[in-house]
Amino acid sequence: MKPDSRTALTPFRTNLKDVPKVGGLKEKDGWINMQVQFLIGERACNSDQLLVGWTVLPPGAQHDRHRHFNCDEFWIVIKGHGVMYTDEGEKPSGEGDIVFTPRGHWHGFKNTSSADVVLVWGWSGAGSLEEAGYESVEGGRTH
Repeated sequence: MKPDSRTALTPFRTNLKDVPKVGGLKEKDGWINMQVQFLIGERACNSDQLLVGWTVLPPGAQHDRHRHFNCDEFWIVIKGHGVMYTDEGEKPSGEGDIVFTPRGHWHGFKNTSSADVVLVWGWSGAGSLEEAGYESVEGGRTH
């Protein structure tokens, strides 16, 4: 039996303080003043079907409305509150919320508070931004 890419993976461990912040995220693509780290994914550990990230949104920061054609997304609000974007508009979201957005649906998050918001999030179906099929409202399809 020929091994697939999942059987070729090995266990992986890192620490949040050792993972660099993602550079090159453009405001025109909806990444507004966000601090993003890709913790698990294609680049970190050769995971092509899962990406897990950590995002800090300072007051006023947002990940504008966007969608992914190739992956589902979840996020957990670890700290803070704001509004989340959905297909139907904006809804309040805060600490402890767990949100699942199937591929192809619009979503995003804006920090409307005076303190940082921390999100843990992930994609199922893609291990990189390039593979996610990312499209933003303003910037159009970027990957």
